[in-house]
Amino acid sequence: MARHLVIGNGKMLLNLDQHCYIRDIYYPFVGQLNHVGGQYCRLGVWVEGTFSWLDDPAWKFDLDYVEDSLVTNITAKHEGLGIELHMNDGIHQRECIYIKRVVIRNRTNDTKEVRLFFHQDLMIDGTEVGDTAVYYPENHTLYHYKRNNYFMFNGFSDEGGMTQYSTGIKRFQSAEGTWRDAEDGVLMGNSIAQGSVDSTISFRTVVPPNNEKSIYYWMSIGQNLEEVKELNQYVQENHPEKLLSRMVIYWKHWLRRAESDLGDLPPDVVKMFKQSLLLVRTQVDERGAILAANDTDILQYNRDHYSYMWPRDGALIADAMSMAGYQSVIAPFFHFCAQALSPEGYLYHKYNPDGTVGSSWHPYIVQGSRRLPIQEDETALVLFALWKDYSRNQVIELPQSLYSNLIRKAASFLSSYMEPSLSLPKPSYDLWEERYGIWTYTAASVYGGLMAASFFTDLFGDYERSDHYKSTAEAIKHGMITHLWDEETGRFARGLIQKDNRWVKDMTLESSLFGVLEFGVLPVDDYRVVQTMLAIKEGLQIKTHIGGIARYTNDYYFQQSGEIDKVPGNPWIICTLWVANFEIDSAKTLAELEGPRQTLQWVSDHALQSGLLPEQLNPYDGSPLSVAPLTWSHATVVHSVSKYAEKYKRLRTEAEAEGNGI
Repeated sequence: MARHLVIGNGKMLLNLDQHCYIRDIYYPFVGQLNHVGGQYCRLGVWVEGTFSWLDDPAWKFDLDYVEDSLVTNITAKHEGLGIELHMNDGIHQRECIYIKRVVIRNRTNDTKEVRLFFHQDLMIDGTEVGDTAVYYPENHTLYHYKRNNYFMFNGFSDEGGMTQYSTGIKRFQSAEGTWRDAEDGVLMGNSIAQGSVDSTISFRTVVPPNNEKSIYYWMSIGQNLEEVKELNQYVQENHPEKLLSRMVIYWKHWLRRAESDLGDLPPDVVKMFKQSLLLVRTQVDERGAILAANDTDILQYNRDHYSYMWPRDGALIADAMSMAGYQSVIAPFFHFCAQALSPEGYLYHKYNPDGTVGSSWHPYIVQGSRRLPIQEDETALVLFALWKDYSRNQVIELPQSLYSNLIRKAASFLSSYMEPSLSLPKPSYDLWEERYGIWTYTAASVYGGLMAASFFTDLFGDYERSDHYKSTAEAIKHGMITHLWDEETGRFARGLIQKDNRWVKDMTLESSLFGVLEFGVLPVDDYRVVQTMLAIKEGLQIKTHIGGIARYTNDYYFQQSGEIDKVPGNPWIICTLWVANFEIDSAKTLAELEGPRQTLQWVSDHALQSGLLPEQLNPYDGSPLSVAPLTWSHATVVHSVSKYAEKYKRLRTEAEAEGNGI
């Protein structure tokens, strides 16, 4: 249930699994229209009469990326065949071109004829109906197409271009696909197929003893035949080896904006930080959508997916990337939100990458009562993140361009959507999208959003609105302390729910109470923040050798255990890092940063071999659960490392000053 390697450029996104099979190709929007849909685009090897697909257990893999880049660095060994494959995959930083290099290393003392078979299993526009796969003699390529989506495949070895090809029918009646035809090392050469189709192409080389040969394979994507022909020619004229090298150079330069002084963080955490920046970049569509995740294996459990733009996830990811110095990457997100805002001034549950409203399970009416089907924190956090970005980068043009169509409209909604008797926001769905009520996290986010709106209106000289937004925010703060703080337990309640026409505290221990600190309601040294965070650290700790922090007590999502005292829920990367962030904010000496340093090491230790982070972990064996990679997990790493580096630098300066008697 994970994607082990992800590459992209803001226009297209490609996922590889642990066997280096292509499982997802998103184009022309990141996260929308998956032209593989979780099927398997296989890679097979024929060596001197013996055939093996790369998902054969005999293959042993080492999955990684070329340092500081979005080009993969993979080694696959097969002792029985006596060969080793060294593979690099990359997507051109500007064009919709995927390139793969396979270096075949002969580890024996005998000369070996090797044939590589690349299998294309597409379902263009997300369906297998009406596709065509065709051999194209004009440039000796093979392409698939439907309507305005074309995929052209080509490659070469030292012996020339494609040596064999075939197209055929798949997953219809008894037809399995052309990949079965490849298993004898010879393709039958069928030149066209339509409907539910696939194709396979092969390349041949002869590898001397203890030597190596390279084979290149690439895919060009465009809106018509002429476009993919031009892209294919571009690869041939520039050579795929050079293009892969340029991709590495580009991403290394891209990373130079990031903070390089990361204090005493160990090398693998530094690597995780850089890789997280790159992986977040793959999940951001150049038109503004920041996707939650693009792992289609989640479809096995629910006929929906994570390939949506949740405004909450997007806002928190944008805040992290802004903090790390990537303001230009996330600026389009705020314009996306301005376009997506409802006429009333709120954002819906989630959105497709093209800006249309995504699927939802929030109803407009429950037991005869009408309700707004929103999670109010999603609207509030966009304003909060926008102000944080402005306060860091001072790029006034961005908020100015969003002032009337986002800032004022959203703030007007937030300030009016109030429960007067409580001085708290009206009920909405919680950040986990599971329950309806007045939630501490939501109230804290609305406080943060309204304070941001107050700062913006003050910035632009709109003083009356500024005063109104600020006074509403202060009222919410008072309402939270009055109604959501629980004196008996000495911590904040998760929220308020209505029972028999009265408001009752929901005292479930909940990691998102961290929002009281994060969104500025109370300072880090306020006893209510301290006691609440200590309760989370103790009460939501996973008491197995895996460790980590759960979302809340008795979390049912992908629940692995009924031992609630020992395993209140599965460990989540983001929730574990929230506790670390509190400890970073609390630290007054360098020694007090040891806890969060260990937590960051824990996150690194529980990444997939390739460095990708899941949403949550199995509490007993640490295996990934739900989707991987989760953009929010990687963004929280970026946020926590940036926060750690800043605090470490300040505390080190203070310690040095004290040491010098200054």
